[in-house]
Amino acid sequence: MRTINRLAIENIYSTYYSGEQQLSVLENVSLHVEEGEFVSVLGPSGSGKSTILKIAAGLLKPDQGRILVNNREVTGQPRLVGYMPQYDLLFPWKTLRQNAALPLLAKKIKSKEASKRVDEMLPLFGLENFAEYYPHQLSGGMRQRAALLRTMLIDSDLMLLDEPFAALDALTRETMQDWLLKIWGQFRRSVLFVTHSIDEAIYLSDRIYVISERPGKIAIEQTIDLERPRSKEIITTSIFSRYKQVMINALNINARGEEDINQN
Repeated sequence: MRTINRLAIENIYSTYYSGEQQLSVLENVSLHVEEGEFVSVLGPSGSGKSTILKIAAGLLKPDQGRILVNNREVTGQPRLVGYMPQYDLLFPWKTLRQNAALPLLAKKIKSKEASKRVDEMLPLFGLENFAEYYPHQLSGGMRQRAALLRTMLIDSDLMLLDEPFAALDALTRETMQDWLLKIWGQFRRSVLFVTHSIDEAIYLSDRIYVISERPGKIAIEQTIDLERPRSKEIITTSIFSRYKQVMINALNINARGEEDINQN
């Protein structure tokens, strides 16, 4: 059976310009996300991870290379995609329901129908009792769930998630990881997830791309062969530790793809 690539990023170069200064951000980056697959991009701060997502979402145009979604080239084309930046970006003057309904209203769905569709989804996100709350009345975890609900309602086969749990405390972050896996398992969207947490990348992903320090290059591509559904107990296993060592090694080498990662 032919594999469907929801997203293909091919030979991307990107440079940041500020006046006469220029900074190489990404150099020859290629990756792909298959149908229903959870893929993470793992790397240090400033390595260009967020730039990859912005290029994939059509918010930035690369200097070179191309982006394909469902085998159609969309390089540099702004479009309505399931893109969630690092911060929730909820409008403080709108209720949770109103914030979540925004992508539906952008598609010209009537307000009453949009509210109905939001209300149908709220229980899946544990937010059914908070529809009329404003963002300042919600906890950090609730705000991120509301932001992901809004992203889900864009109804795209592809979701781009940029360190959505980075601002949360450690315990809330772990809870949100389990919750995200539950939601992903139910809807099975294709996900490209950016993180700088090794444990988070291994725990969530089917595959991981490790990216080097700027200019960002792909150091390794690693398949994560752990059974699903997953629980936190897997973090204490020897295979998880071996994957973690591979990630640590990759983050400490230049991105030349020369290291043998086929460890037993």
